[in-house]
Amino acid sequence: MARFVVQEHHARHLHYDFRLEKEGVLKSWAVPKGVPEKKAVKRLAIQVEDHEVDYIDFEGKIPEGQYGAGTVRIWDKGVYELLSENPKRIIVALKGKKLKGRYALVHLKEDQWLLTKL
Repeated sequence: MARFVVQEHHARHLHYDFRLEKEGVLKSWAVPKGVPEKKAVKRLAIQVEDHEVDYIDFEGKIPEGQYGAGTVRIWDKGVYELLSENPKRIIVALKGKKLKGRYALVHLKEDQWLLTKL
């Protein structure tokens, strides 16, 4: 199983970074309203640049003037199983301390996705 992390990121605006370890990097989405914890709740997730796998354990302050400046703390982490994937949809089973169960990322357009707990 691969790892995932959700980082609470106090930057210009509070958001949550949802990251899946895949293909040697962390595939990453910024989720302004947080990862849904209840079934059928849909949240906008903006795909952002991949991050290095080492970033999975990062907590701390990113200095002003740098990309993502602000405070980052780990909100949840664990492992996931990739259940299915195609260019329009990714389905995973998360096993974290807070997040458990199946989640879908559905591609809308450009860098916009919907993250839903199934």
